[in-house]
Amino acid sequence: MKLIFLGPPGAGKGTLAVRAVGILETARGAPHPHISTGAIFRAAIAAQSPLGLKVKAILDSGRLVDDQTTVDLVRERLGREDAREGYILDGFPRTIPQAEALAGFSPVDRVLNFDIPDESVLERLGGRRVCRACGHNFHMIFDRPKREGVCDHCGGEVYTRDDDRPEAVLKRLEVYRAQTAPLIDFYRVKGLLIDVDARPGVEQVVENFTKALGLPG
Repeated sequence: MKLIFLGPPGAGKGTLAVRAVGILETARGAPHPHISTGAIFRAAIAAQSPLGLKVKAILDSGRLVDDQTTVDLVRERLGREDAREGYILDGFPRTIPQAEALAGFSPVDRVLNFDIPDESVLERLGGRRVCRACGHNFHMIFDRPKREGVCDHCGGEVYTRDDDRPEAVLKRLEVYRAQTAPLIDFYRVKGLLIDVDARPGVEQVVENFTKALGLPG
């Protein structure tokens, strides 16, 4: 099953993808890797492939990776054996031209739109705290450190990342909504879009996901 995950930062796509990989592999009897564009970029750069060197040069110059280069990298990744039976794409496509290109070489079966209001995203991301030393994530509502500002695991400083501050989260949401609204409409018109309520806890979202696709829980 070839899937795309759409959803704003804080919707829990990454957390769900980890669970979804196992669910899909059990149900379908074949690998279904979780593929993000960020991971593809990093792997290509590390491998020093021709495309990887091109991406590195683009990023080093401070530019955004263009549609065609991104499409070429995704096409290359989806051509590997582990993605033959299916995959979960996260972070791609980001534009209509990317979506149209994907349809040309690997048409997807469903697009899951993880729907969550902005105020819930602000609560989730605004409450996140990260250990500066070991990188462990805490949350001031759901998983507070035992001592304020001190990591339970290594004793490092627990802080708020700049991109988790309310003004930064609102900007990220603004960019996401502007970029993604056309994609939501694009896939809805094609009858491929499924809306999944991303507001509840992880277990309920997993249940919503499996029901939406008719998969065993």
